[in-house]
Amino acid sequence: MKTARNINIQIENLEETISTNEYLTDLCAKGAVEEFYTVTADYQIAGKGQRGNTWESENKKNLLFSFVLYPSALKAKSQFHLSMLVATSIVDALSDYTEGFSIKWPNDIYWKDKKLAGILIENMLEGKYISQCIVGVGLNVNQREFLSSAPNPVSLYQILGAEIDHEELLKKILQRIVSGYTALESELPNIQKAFEALYRKQLYRRKGLYPYQDANGVFMAEFDHIAPDGHLFLKDEQGNIRRYAFKEVSYIL
Repeated sequence: MKTARNINIQIENLEETISTNEYLTDLCAKGAVEEFYTVTADYQIAGKGQRGNTWESENKKNLLFSFVLYPSALKAKSQFHLSMLVATSIVDALSDYTEGFSIKWPNDIYWKDKKLAGILIENMLEGKYISQCIVGVGLNVNQREFLSSAPNPVSLYQILGAEIDHEELLKKILQRIVSGYTALESELPNIQKAFEALYRKQLYRRKGLYPYQDANGVFMAEFDHIAPDGHLFLKDEQGNIRRYAFKEVSYIL
């Protein structure tokens, strides 16, 4: 068993960038970058999100950051455990402020029925293993109103009625991710199952029938389970089990 190691997080702040994920990807391509090197930005011109979306964020109001990992012992088939680790760590950190947070599969952070944060994870593979992972997070902190066509954004300010310190929140999130990551590295027995159990516990719409839409149309279903590779399994009203990869099914809100 490996010994958990101390990790010194270096943080670079940018006033403006196209995207913290793109900036950090380019930085890694130019030379050695230490694990957990973190890039934050006051403003992103074109923050990257899932499904090719961009992330609306008012200048200096929100948390926009990316960090790099080198989980070389983690097999590609288990890469969803990194998504679970990041999402559950963020929910845990946010729970210091209030309750009602959850994870909308695969890795959006919700407060009740509104989207608070998005996570974008970009992996590089070498054979069966992950050689590099860049994690990008956009989290609405102190923004008071949203002007884009996004259907359901919310910020911590709107939830709490007060501004909070960006740096303190970032520290809370990174500390929890580091703790979980070093546990994952140490190969503790059942640690991956522990992540899976915590992710399921924090999952949005974990109980009850809700509307979804896939390539065949709208249907009602309830959550069944998440596979270790990240596939979502839903049970429809007829009792049929439906399996979905990312982007193959949408929640109807």
